[in-house]
Amino acid sequence: MAHFAKLDENNVVTDVVVVSNTDLIVNGVESEAKGIEFLVSLTGHTNWKQTSYNSNFRKNYASIGSTYDAQRDAFIAPKTLASWVLNEDTCQWEYCKPCPTDGRQYYWNEVSVDWLEVPKPKGVTPVVTL
Repeated sequence: MAHFAKLDENNVVTDVVVVSNTDLIVNGVESEAKGIEFLVSLTGHTNWKQTSYNSNFRKNYASIGSTYDAQRDAFIAPKTLASWVLNEDTCQWEYCKPCPTDGRQYYWNEVSVDWLEVPKPKGVTPVVTL
């Protein structure tokens, strides 16, 4: 079985469907073209791309609302935060600055576009175990 993403005119994923091996195997090998041919004959819709559930190709599994980027040959999820940048290797959105690794707890502040330390609760005495 293989998964295929239905794309609209802007290459945005509108649906993801499963195609049986009997409808996409040619000479014992999975064929994207054969799967697309099957889906076109079934639905009349002509813009399909195969997607990998395990992200073995096209970087990420297609999900409804994600976009197929033909230049990168990758599915890219919608950008949730304005400050995020696209990691060209993974085609996933990341914070524009790495989180500090000094052992303290931080949260991302989109207004300041920076990591802020989680404030310690006032009036709380730490428990000491002997």
